[in-house]
Amino acid sequence: MSFILCSSNIRKILSCTSVKTIVSLKMGACSKDVTKIKLNNGDEMPAIALGTYLGFDENGVVQSRDHLLRDVILKAIDQGYRHFDTASIYETEGEIGEAINMKIDEGVVKRVDVFITTKLWNTNHERDQVTVSLRKTLLKMGLDYVDLFLMHWPMGLNDDYTYSDVDYLDTWRGLEDAQRLGLTRSIGVSNFNREQIDRILQECSVRPAALQIEVHPQITQQDLVEYAQNQGLVVMGYSPFGSLVKRHGLEMSGPRIDDPILTSIAKKYSKTTPQVVLRWLVDRNIVPVAKTVNSTRLKENIDIFDFKLTQDEILKINNFNEFKRYTLPSFWQNHQYYPFEKVDNPLPNPFVKN
Repeated sequence: MSFILCSSNIRKILSCTSVKTIVSLKMGACSKDVTKIKLNNGDEMPAIALGTYLGFDENGVVQSRDHLLRDVILKAIDQGYRHFDTASIYETEGEIGEAINMKIDEGVVKRVDVFITTKLWNTNHERDQVTVSLRKTLLKMGLDYVDLFLMHWPMGLNDDYTYSDVDYLDTWRGLEDAQRLGLTRSIGVSNFNREQIDRILQECSVRPAALQIEVHPQITQQDLVEYAQNQGLVVMGYSPFGSLVKRHGLEMSGPRIDDPILTSIAKKYSKTTPQVVLRWLVDRNIVPVAKTVNSTRLKENIDIFDFKLTQDEILKINNFNEFKRYTLPSFWQNHQYYPFEKVDNPLPNPFVKN
């Protein structure tokens, strides 16, 4: 996942060989075999991530209570998860670090076994703020480094959430600084469009290793995915289930859990329709970021590496595409670096109190 609010009304060159290099990862005591995707710097990313964003309500970012998230991470590690996705705005970094350190102390994993992705928030886009922000994250997590540090959005904001004119190229140079200092092994971007990625590729000293974007059957992002992969970026997909799950308690238009096309494919492989959708992403060399705090779904979501969809099945799921975004922060659409299409009736800004 990359960010907060959804709306039911809104809807130079590296070979891509590195993106497609898949190796098998044995998960220790867990019976799951999770593939890994090689990054363009030689590191490897587990091909599914557990998302840790807990949502956003009228009070702001939803907080973990009574160590809820920590306990989910502990279970996830036992289930075979080795990739955890977070961000400073999610306010979940501390409990992730606590759980990982507990499992390290137990001897279940070593730090090198776990891949942690986190993101720089928009109010820290000045170049000299980037490393300061990441150091604060590492202090919260009780870790020496993260594996992937993403620029969450291309738009910089001031502390009062007014628009900043900081160029995301300057912010990118701050991410490069963080990598040189060993605070993160890899750097990348999130919610960037093709032109913005291309601009970074033309100007950067360190090429992005990854791009995280919204991808599900209703927004397949085929062109952007292919472009990024051809440039050597691993693509991560947040909100992978699309309309299969409720959002803010509401059902969205689009395929459901019982969609006949999806259920037919699921029956063939003795899987569930959510598992089929996750596998659809994996078969496109996209790393799904699937979030849940439910133990049953936690186990189900990672159990997708013992089957493979045919090209025809992939195309059938592609046909659900409606170019429909659930993450569309239209309240920022007048920012000069806003990456998406504009809408006629933008949402109110949840960060600015009236």
